[in-house]
Amino acid sequence: MVRSIVGTLAVSLISVAGSAWAQGPAKPDLAKGQQIASQTCAACHAADGNSPAAANPKLAGQIPEYLHRQLMHFKPQGGKKAERENAVMAGMVAALSAEDMRNVAAYYASQKLKPAAAKDKELAALGQKLFRGGNPAAGLPACAGCHGPAGAGMPAQYPRLAGQFPEYIDAQLKAFRSGARANDPNGMMRGVAAKMSDREIQAVAEYAAGLR
Repeated sequence: MVRSIVGTLAVSLISVAGSAWAQGPAKPDLAKGQQIASQTCAACHAADGNSPAAANPKLAGQIPEYLHRQLMHFKPQGGKKAERENAVMAGMVAALSAEDMRNVAAYYASQKLKPAAAKDKELAALGQKLFRGGNPAAGLPACAGCHGPAGAGMPAQYPRLAGQFPEYIDAQLKAFRSGARANDPNGMMRGVAAKMSDREIQAVAEYAAGLR
């Protein structure tokens, strides 16, 4: 049943994210994206997308459609408030056009990720079980079902988790669980995170950080 629901949602997400990405130019301009990254994003995410601070996610090697969608969500659209509320990011995207966002997303996606690492073997071992098999007793699906067995994500659908800061993954899962972050289509991640304990969230984050 869970797999069926995930499959249906995946098809829906492909359509929405793919069509949004397709609305822009046929090919993003990486040079313009690099310029935007250097002038606007580098202070927090570094010019190559390998953020030096765990509070700011690594963007290098991330799926471009996902990056573009998040940038769009930080900016109010059609007189409505932003889907993803963040005062700092709202300021960063305020002057960016949809094309600018496509360009910078494509640029960061083209950069080589310098991955984080798992440091706690015991915690990572628990994370591996949850990532690969979920927790059937709690109705928790496997993370690999959407993010891939190696955490590489799925284009136009789900972000890459492999090599991301464990602290950042932990913070985002808790934000989904509390509802502080609510830009997940159909409340999918909020539903998943609601089934996770603090230790399970920490474990999945630790394991994902060590994936390659």
